[in-house]
Amino acid sequence: MYDIDSVLIAGVLLVSMLLAIESGYRLGSRSEHVTGEDFKQHVNATSASLLGILALLLGFTFSLSLQRYDSRSEAVVDEANAIGTTYLRSRMLPAGVRDEVGKLLHEYVDLRVKAGEIDLTAHQTLSEMAAETGRLHSALWDYARRAVELDPRPVTSGLFVQTLNELIDNYGKRDAELARHVPEFVLILLYITFIMTGAVVGYATGLAGHRPSFVTHILVGLIVILVFIIVDLDRPRRGWIQVSQKSMLDLQTDIRELSGVGKQ
Repeated sequence: MYDIDSVLIAGVLLVSMLLAIESGYRLGSRSEHVTGEDFKQHVNATSASLLGILALLLGFTFSLSLQRYDSRSEAVVDEANAIGTTYLRSRMLPAGVRDEVGKLLHEYVDLRVKAGEIDLTAHQTLSEMAAETGRLHSALWDYARRAVELDPRPVTSGLFVQTLNELIDNYGKRDAELARHVPEFVLILLYITFIMTGAVVGYATGLAGHRPSFVTHILVGLIVILVFIIVDLDRPRRGWIQVSQKSMLDLQTDIRELSGVGKQ
């Protein structure tokens, strides 16, 4: 479901709910004169209960997608901090490895910034970037081992090894956060609840002898907008609501300035 455009999902939901309301209305109109008041009150109570369940499910799903969004935002900041700390501590390494590590970290942050702009459905490109990231990790560890051999003191090589490990851990954490989405079962359950609620609301208006009011259609529109926001929040790098890459971009600028790249 992740590969389906969020606008298309919202459009299908809107049409489905309108059709469900219209179908329920026509069915209710046929039964208007053969049902008693008790049955009509029962249908109205059921309609209100379904709307309550719908509100509960929407609130739960929105909270879940918002938590995912916040976690992805925090992961970007954590990774940027880890890369920045690693770069600063690399300046304390022995002269034989210091410059090479700085170049690799400069290349690494450029790669991570570029990766943050790639659509998650571009699997081939992402696989290539993951392979390149793995190569840089291996190269950095090789230089870390060499630095320990040249200068085994904890305040120099030891701290660098620690932050390099955090850099790799935060890379994995960020990628894991990108792979987490609202379960499809929850979205399907929401869709079924929407259709059933629309049908019952339409049926209740049919029993009452009038067409669904303008307020009903406003409710449908608000539901569709909320679902669109839920789906959009759940689609990093694809939707309209994007996770800010500012911390990573600021780090890229800082490293370029510290390394002298781009100076006139």
